[in-house]
Amino acid sequence: MGMYNKIKSFFSFGSTIQDLNANIQEVNVRLGRLEANSDDLKILNAKIYSCLLENNPKNGVKDSEFKIFSEYGDDGIIQYLIRAIGIDSKTFIEFGVENYSEANTRFLLINNNWKGLIIDGSENNINQVKKENLYWKRDLTAVAKFITRENINEIFLQNGFTGQVGIMHIDVDGNDYWIWKDVNVVDPQLVIMEYNAVFGLNPWTVPYDAKFYRTEKHHSNLYFGASLFALNVLAEKKGYSLVGCNSNGNNAYFVRNDKLSGVKKLSVSDAFVNSMFRESRNASGELTFVSGMERIKLIKGMPVHNIVTGETEII
Repeated sequence: MGMYNKIKSFFSFGSTIQDLNANIQEVNVRLGRLEANSDDLKILNAKIYSCLLENNPKNGVKDSEFKIFSEYGDDGIIQYLIRAIGIDSKTFIEFGVENYSEANTRFLLINNNWKGLIIDGSENNINQVKKENLYWKRDLTAVAKFITRENINEIFLQNGFTGQVGIMHIDVDGNDYWIWKDVNVVDPQLVIMEYNAVFGLNPWTVPYDAKFYRTEKHHSNLYFGASLFALNVLAEKKGYSLVGCNSNGNNAYFVRNDKLSGVKKLSVSDAFVNSMFRESRNASGELTFVSGMERIKLIKGMPVHNIVTGETEII
């Protein structure tokens, strides 16, 4: 019997109050089952979509997006890249995951059964992760730690992540450039870096501050991280090539050069995507919805480190 007919029979005009109550309870049970299996339904849909993408011509990162657990279309990009470059180390590391309900490696963990390390500065967030069935069903290590360039390698060592790993994703809304610069105990094949599109194509990162907290540094929430240009300079020094950005303009993808044969290297100007989201805030913490190049005006007077000259500049 089709769903429409089932619902129709549930609430037929001849039903008694008792019948209606019983039917309402059955509907609630079914809804509960759907909710409980929502991840399974998402995974199934993603598998179908992923197969469709795999069997059709693609133009690299841009045509591969789909969203399951990622904030934007990064789930699809990751699936495309692990096939295209032939990642053989099925381990990942992701920083700044909050409670891991929306993250770029969650689909990878569930769908591809990878092993992973996730890190967030909040004990509450990490405790929430550890209460999920996901935590015992998968090989996931969750650590509550505020990440700095001084402690990042020790965190990896303490949790058994060294040497070659498949993917490392850094998204800490602050010292991203400096943290990647100092990572030296793991050797990822693919690195995903959040970039600050508000900085445009300038060679800028925020100056290092071990206690950097985005909202405290500037109420607009626009002063953080590094430009795509700055991250690309660092990537090339570390032996990586830029292969694209997501369509929302916040994540950039860098492939280790020995795995580059499956994808095309891009210049910063070709890869750059200006972010479309409008997250600017006023001094009271209220969203102001400023967009485009008007956003840079909100952080005029703030210091930035020029990674080419090594000097501090003022925006």
